[in-house]
Amino acid sequence: MSVAGFNFSLEELKQMNETVIRMASLQGASAVESEVSVGFGQDISVRLDEVETIEYTQDKGVNVTVYFGQQKGTASSSDLSPQALQDTVEAACNIARYTASDEFCGLAQAERLAKQPLDLALHHPWHLSVEQAIALARECEAAALQVDKRISNSEGAAVSTHQSLFAYANSLGFNDGYASSRHGISCSVIAEYRKQMQRDYWYTTARDANALLSPAQVGQIAGERTVRRLNGRSIKTKQVPVIFEAPIAASLISHLVSAISGGNLYRDSSFLKDTLHQSVMSPCVTILEDPHIPGGLASSPFDYEGVETQPRTLIDQGVLQGYMLSSYSARKLGMQTTGNAGGNHNLIVQSQDYDFEGLLQLMGTGLLVTELLGQGVNMVTGDYSRGAAGFWVENGKIAYPVEEITIAGNLSTMFKQIVAIANDALISGSKQIGSVLIEQMTVAGNQ
Repeated sequence: MSVAGFNFSLEELKQMNETVIRMASLQGASAVESEVSVGFGQDISVRLDEVETIEYTQDKGVNVTVYFGQQKGTASSSDLSPQALQDTVEAACNIARYTASDEFCGLAQAERLAKQPLDLALHHPWHLSVEQAIALARECEAAALQVDKRISNSEGAAVSTHQSLFAYANSLGFNDGYASSRHGISCSVIAEYRKQMQRDYWYTTARDANALLSPAQVGQIAGERTVRRLNGRSIKTKQVPVIFEAPIAASLISHLVSAISGGNLYRDSSFLKDTLHQSVMSPCVTILEDPHIPGGLASSPFDYEGVETQPRTLIDQGVLQGYMLSSYSARKLGMQTTGNAGGNHNLIVQSQDYDFEGLLQLMGTGLLVTELLGQGVNMVTGDYSRGAAGFWVENGKIAYPVEEITIAGNLSTMFKQIVAIANDALISGSKQIGSVLIEQMTVAGNQ
């Protein structure tokens, strides 16, 4: 099967995989994995109407993993010539021969491999010339600069288009792959008022360019988000309800994913260790994992080990229904893989019957967080402390912007104190979630 735009067809990549497996087997490997990929992309950025960057990338590579019993070796190359494949296999074999034995390593179970992988419509080429991309970026930036006369500068607007094709195979007989695409438009501008400067941005990303916001919409939102932050204040330290605005609420789910991922679990470095089938979040929280959404940013018919992906309920009314496990981490924990080698798939957090304004009304008085700074999260204890900016809310209405504050709590408590999730869901990579209201957090200011 040939896929337009790539230097190799899917069949050619699959044939390379077969060659790698055959070479490794001849060298005595008991099991083999091979992944071959090609890709290309274009990135254009403008700043203050001038072209800043024009980048064209073209990538290719092979990654080989061999097993000699319980000894594992991995090697990779950006050269796909027959000699390079041979050299990469030999390098992987040499590494494996000198690697310590690990009883948990090995291929995924044969019965878990995808038999007839679904076509999830993940490849949508965007035939965009350099001139067209520049025009779109300029349109985006111009829309942002026109929002308000206080927008005095720009960090630029960018338009990107990327396509990739890969094939994964192992010595159990699995050999398949697919093409995918990812396109985006973004913009960041700076506003100035009474010697105070603020910046903000917006972006849109999709596999199909037809699903992107228009450049004008991205610029408009970036400009509006920037201007609204002007004239920010600090506040006194207090304990108040906190809303995580939809664009940053996904970070809460990222912390959950990290805490229930196999690597952190078997290393005893997760505050959610041994919580399977226990209540770990508020009863109002239900999270679905759906790898099979057509065109989804994190959709996949199989994971990085060829294991067939399955839709499932991850959190059911606050109760944890499953971990995120690869074959290796599953063996370490005495469990079965969940098809999450390579990460989570589309996570959909179900909302309640509140729009954003309704969530503000429900909170009454408290803090709306629109930006997070720093990495102050301890996955072992769940302790959470991050710099933040946003808006003070009184009587369900946004009163004024706030900055130079820190929000703190513990993720275990924060998860259980989720009061409601609004229906203003935003797809952020592999996660889809609306704004989240948490009953109480410590907000530290400098007053």
